[in-house]
Amino acid sequence: MHPIIEDMQMKKIETTMENLRRNNMEAVFAKDKTEALSYLRGYLSPGCTVGVGGSVTLDEIGALDLLRSGSYNFLDRYAPGLTKEDTKQIFRQSLLADVYVMSTNAVTETGALYNVDGNSNRVAALLYGPDSVVVIAGINKIVPTVADAVTRVKTVAAPANAARLSCPTPCTRTGKCVSMMRTGDDEICSGCASDARICANYVITGRQRIPGRIKVILVATPLGF
Repeated sequence: MHPIIEDMQMKKIETTMENLRRNNMEAVFAKDKTEALSYLRGYLSPGCTVGVGGSVTLDEIGALDLLRSGSYNFLDRYAPGLTKEDTKQIFRQSLLADVYVMSTNAVTETGALYNVDGNSNRVAALLYGPDSVVVIAGINKIVPTVADAVTRVKTVAAPANAARLSCPTPCTRTGKCVSMMRTGDDEICSGCASDARICANYVITGRQRIPGRIKVILVATPLGF
């Protein structure tokens, strides 16, 4: 990477971290996946109960392997042989976890998190329940404003995740939300009418009432969708 581009990226990360801290969220910078995993390990205590949100990012940095190491009581939503009811119970138990680990659909330079969910177990835990929430996000998730976050979800995150989950939605086929193809349709919740739609609940996380409950690890490499 050219030094000028690297410097520009660091300025963006520094601005984002400063504004996250203003909003009572912890924010740290990890130069790579290894350092991100080290930060995550530092937020965990031996034997603590940990839940996770569905995330490509966590798999990419090795977080799932860490949580399966035996050092933690991991509520493993990906364990083989789980029934639909088993998974539902894990989602519920995760709301009482000591630590919840997730990624985010977008982080704004103004210090907000933006997430759109279908089942919404992930945003539920983000909002209330676990005493500590660790959010890990690659530099590709940083956008200037909430409006840019909305666009990012409709054109990147939602289509990619719908494809990953084999959801038969229009965005899986076209690569973007149908609302992006309708002139003047800029409503945040606009989309398709499919029952398979993964965009059901929209959460903007701003200034927090409990300082430090949410910790954000920003990684200087693209991760996830």
